[in-house]
Amino acid sequence: MINTKVTLAGVELKNPVMTASGTFGSGAEYGEFVDLNRLGAVVTKGVANVPWPGNPTPRIAEVYGGMLNAIGLQNPGIDVFAGRDIPFLRQYDTRIVVNVCGKTTEDYLEVVERLREEPVDLLEINISCPNVKEGGIAFGQDARAVEAITQAVKRRAKQPVIMKLSPNVTDIAEMARAAEAGGADVISLINTLTGMKIDIQKRTFVLANKTGGMSGPAIKPVALRMVYQAACAVKIPIIGMGGVATAEDALEFIMAGATAVSVGTANFFNPCATVEIAEGIEQYMRQNQVSDIRELIGCVR
Repeated sequence: MINTKVTLAGVELKNPVMTASGTFGSGAEYGEFVDLNRLGAVVTKGVANVPWPGNPTPRIAEVYGGMLNAIGLQNPGIDVFAGRDIPFLRQYDTRIVVNVCGKTTEDYLEVVERLREEPVDLLEINISCPNVKEGGIAFGQDARAVEAITQAVKRRAKQPVIMKLSPNVTDIAEMARAAEAGGADVISLINTLTGMKIDIQKRTFVLANKTGGMSGPAIKPVALRMVYQAACAVKIPIIGMGGVATAEDALEFIMAGATAVSVGTANFFNPCATVEIAEGIEQYMRQNQVSDIRELIGCVR
């Protein structure tokens, strides 16, 4: 008998495979390709306290080894999300993780408060958002800000809190320790790397926003290194992400110290990626006589 169950802050997942925020909507778009019952968790698109229109177009560009996006966290806001998306996801036997975004600490707290009585399992706080009260620097790029917003969210949240870390920093271990010090139950990483593409024929930026978040297979070695560094720095569970497209990719993150993995960009070029990865992990365990997934978590350290 093979056990693929993992636990994040007391919440049990049937397997370690999750979706990555912003790449799976809230599940409905992938319903014809993926049986959501077979996933450990569905992580929703970012949800704010009010509707966000997002950035002007063009806001997506394909690049070598991945893609750039400058969607700008477009979302319909917490009211629509709570009335439409949560009831949809509740139909399935999977955990629900709500990704929360904001431009001020108060924005985050308003969403967290609204979610207190909603039937969701975990909150993932996207601290790559620009802090408008601090000159636009992302919350996740300053260790003191990471600790402060983590503390503030933990005081208001009913569900366990995952802090999603930005890789656009000098020392990811410092940010991981700051989130842990602030009371985070789990950390997830990495969010996208900042990138750019230029159209040499038009002599202009491909994205209207000039820069965008780089994701996809090309960032996996960077993400894997950062997950390993974070795992060495903190005692709380880690969700690893960044270029996960196959079971082999997922297993690398798990062996580096991740308890679970999130699949993002791969969903766009292979809508069945999440289920295939979950099945591939099981197959690896059978072939290598691994009875419990926990034997693999952090095994290379």
